Amino acid sequence: MLKNFEAIEEAKTWLGTPYHHQGRVKGVGVDCGTLICEVYEKVGLMDHLDPRPYPPDWHMHQMGERYLEHIKSVCFEVDEPQSGDIVLYKIGKCVSHGAIVTEWPTIIHSYLGIGVVIQDGTKGSLARRVAGFYRMKRLKE
Repeated sequence: MLKNFEAIEEAKTWLGTPYHHQGRVKGVGVDCGTLICEVYEKVGLMDHLDPRPYPPDWHMHQMGERYLEHIKSVCFEVDEPQSGDIVLYKIGKCVSHGAIVTEWPTIIHSYLGIGVVIQDGTKGSLARRVAGFYRMKRLKE
């Protein structure tokens, strides 16, 4: 559970970072996928993973679950989220958005036009789009 706490604390240091497609620089720009990569790598829960390159609208044209496959490479699915887990959302044709659970339903994520924020993950445009919850494999070891 200590690593979960560290992940949440690290994610909080990214608050206010603008959204930037494929960005990975705190305070400069990050997207939802690269935020997850940076946070969990920083606290030692995953090795470096670079999902780039991908076009800004890949989720609207992709029939494969590219985002989901990256998550599954470092996580396992869980039924009930705990602090520090990842929640995935289906936006468009496939799973295409992810966030870090602080205490469900509160999440930290990077969202187009908003940047990195704390939000209720069951409200607004995310409502009814939850596609599952995932926990880092290293928490199982």
